[in-house]
Amino acid sequence: MKDDNIKNYLNYLKYERKLSNNTYESYKYNLEKVSNYFKGENLLKLSDDNIREFLYKCEESASSKAHYLTVLKSFYDYMLDLELIKVNPCDNIKAPKMPKKLPKFLTMDEVDKLLDISLKEPLDYRNKAMLELLYATGMRISELLDLNLANINIIDESVKVMGKGSKERIIPISGICITYLNMYINEYRNYILKDRVSDYLFVNYNGKRMSRQGFFKILKQICEKSGIDKEISPHILRHSFATHLLNNGADLRIIQELLGHENISTTEIYSHVSHEKVKEDYKKHPHYNK
Repeated sequence: MKDDNIKNYLNYLKYERKLSNNTYESYKYNLEKVSNYFKGENLLKLSDDNIREFLYKCEESASSKAHYLTVLKSFYDYMLDLELIKVNPCDNIKAPKMPKKLPKFLTMDEVDKLLDISLKEPLDYRNKAMLELLYATGMRISELLDLNLANINIIDESVKVMGKGSKERIIPISGICITYLNMYINEYRNYILKDRVSDYLFVNYNGKRMSRQGFFKILKQICEKSGIDKEISPHILRHSFATHLLNNGADLRIIQELLGHENISTTEIYSHVSHEKVKEDYKKHPHYNK
């Protein structure tokens, strides 16, 4: 990459803002794509019309175009702070309208069915503890797999999570989840590790940190054994956690804190989910179709 301004900005994201690797790579990819489109021309020379042209000709989804605009706006804001430009060319560009997609979530019955794991082998207890913790906290799959033993506080019934941007948050853990965590940690984890040592909370049969691929494989197997044919992912469990909290009267600000959302607008999507559930349930009124 020839553009020193892009290099400096990416270093700022990596070392000062401490963005996650996935977010960093997405910003890098977007900036490189824009730079290549303009044949390596200095991005500081681009006008708002140039950026509109790129977004118009970019053959990607509305959400991808919106992300390009977010990345470019952040890049130019940084250049403004360095006093390398006087105006952010993205300020007057509107993000493309995107259709609102309500997050998918499981019903309480579906969650109970998913968590009804037959406990026969040590790995079953590990799997049970993983899924119970994921649903009990609503944490991201990356946050779950990065947990160390030290992150779990059995006495306070809480877990310390390292979220996006290296921001820590403390999440309470339900009593039933604590029960299965205790069983896994004290009775079965060492059996899985054998003579090996690991700081990670959840380990595979090789004694190493559980991988994303490994977790997804386990989740798929559990769904098949449970007879669940609905698409289920760790993120759907996260959505289920938030939706069930809201439906049971939890404050939106508390849910925002538990999920680690930086902006309340991100959490507000669950209000729409709850509203849709109310409308769906209302259709069961005996006079609805009369």
